[in-house]
Amino acid sequence: MATTPVRRTSHRPPIQARHYVAASGHYLATTAALRILAQGGNAIDAGVAAGICLNVLLPDLTSFGGVAPIMVYHRATDELKVITGLGCWGRSASLEVFLEEEQGEIPVGVRRSVVPGAPDAWLTALARYGKLSFAEVVQPAIELCEGGFPVYPSLHRNIAKEADVISRWPSTAAIFLPGGEVPEVGDVLRQPDLARTFRRMIAAERAAAGRGRVAGIEAARDLFYRGDIGKEIAEFITREGGFVSEEDMAEFHVDVEDPVHTSYRGVDVFACGPWCQGPVIPQTLNVLEGFDLRAMGHNSADYVHTVVSALDLAFSDREAYYGDPKFVDVPLDILLSKEYAARQRERIDPARAFGAMPEPGLGRAGATPEGADARVPLQPDTSYVCVVDEEGNAFSATPSDGIGSTPIVPGLGLLCSGRGSQSWLIPEHASSLQPGKRPRLTPNPAIAFRDGRVWMPFGTPGADMQPQSMIQVLLNVLEFGMDIQEAIEQPRFGTFNYPESFWPHTYRPGALMLEARIPPEVAEELRGRGYDVTMWPEWTRITGNVCAIMIDHDRGTLTGGADARAEAYAAGW
Repeated sequence: MATTPVRRTSHRPPIQARHYVAASGHYLATTAALRILAQGGNAIDAGVAAGICLNVLLPDLTSFGGVAPIMVYHRATDELKVITGLGCWGRSASLEVFLEEEQGEIPVGVRRSVVPGAPDAWLTALARYGKLSFAEVVQPAIELCEGGFPVYPSLHRNIAKEADVISRWPSTAAIFLPGGEVPEVGDVLRQPDLARTFRRMIAAERAAAGRGRVAGIEAARDLFYRGDIGKEIAEFITREGGFVSEEDMAEFHVDVEDPVHTSYRGVDVFACGPWCQGPVIPQTLNVLEGFDLRAMGHNSADYVHTVVSALDLAFSDREAYYGDPKFVDVPLDILLSKEYAARQRERIDPARAFGAMPEPGLGRAGATPEGADARVPLQPDTSYVCVVDEEGNAFSATPSDGIGSTPIVPGLGLLCSGRGSQSWLIPEHASSLQPGKRPRLTPNPAIAFRDGRVWMPFGTPGADMQPQSMIQVLLNVLEFGMDIQEAIEQPRFGTFNYPESFWPHTYRPGALMLEARIPPEVAEELRGRGYDVTMWPEWTRITGNVCAIMIDHDRGTLTGGADARAEAYAAGW
């Protein structure tokens, strides 16, 4: 009997399971999540464990002392919350210092350090929504630190790329340039200082364990921010000329807040707030909802032009209005409204690119950017993890801050977040540098709901490409019916028609990048519409490293996908 051949739609299969699925930027972190789930932990326990493992496994992209915005759906309480995971500038930081002492630059090193947000985010998620102790969820990370793990190709490449910077900092070079050499692929990399930091936090947790699980986790947190670890971080940063003090550490706490939201063709998409670039996703989707994208054809010139135009409008608003809402009045009610999107939609010319960044939709706020050197390289940064368990909990997090930005604190094995590099030195800019203010962050995890039920956590690294890659994957599923792995593996495109989020905020008017798998005739047609088109190599990780998990409530199944562009993997049971 003849059978119909199954068409292969992706290089990897989608991962299907009944009980739980995890997906992350490194296969060993995904394995750690499965270990925690098998031990009785829930998606939050597993996500925190995997996230901290990413801090160990991807030191070029993340750090336990960096940032880690998290979105959690907790089934038992029916709560959907964002844990900001982003630190603020110290009280002694000022725009004037950088203008006068640094010649208007935010230099690499401790002067771009802000209070670490990731430890508080991991521990807050664990205390509020987890089941296990910090000691239990951090155990896989300790094993990776003490026993080591094999250096993989992209880690080797990124350390080699950053070797000149790393070599300036003895505390970083001692770990990541052993013997003064870049570790080769297959060499075992160990981080004993970071393991000792974790063990100190475990000791604090155990000393308070008699008061309960949450009290123990809070004791570990207090050691980091109010105890000896916090003092060691502040002493080092202050001694080296930075702006994070003991008081800044002791007074800090992440926020737990509601996400921003829109609906797209019946799917509710929840994103992080304007302290990061999260609202770019719902703003763009609102504009795109008025177009028949499916009829245009996937990755056709019309499709790419329409999606890019909608993104350009949202990025323009990002530059004009997004910033720390504790300091900036961000008009989100207007920016996320369907009425505003309809007005913005009318600004798109189907035959012509904007050419330069369009005017923001509510009038200009701040300075008009000027073109900058397009040769400034994109910085490697950030990872991602998502987990869904059989209870119906979902976890989505985007940790970041790698070793090329600011030095390792001696003896601790972690850095003090260098996220100050995403501030501006223009007083009137929405994300201008101010004491106590948070820089506008690029990492922005998301979760989508369908028919009122959690449907898909998703996210990616990739700096300004993050919302672009996330939107393209979502559209691949919703508009073109792809399974999640196929949706992730499709070639992507990216607009850079705005000032980039990282210092020095490179601005390349009309710049459009296409992965080489997009046909050359599409590129030529887009050039004819006024785009400055550059072709990326096939499968470039510059477009991100997307992971996602889809939930089929009717069938009782989970399907995970992970990007084939890098070391991301999904697994389940």
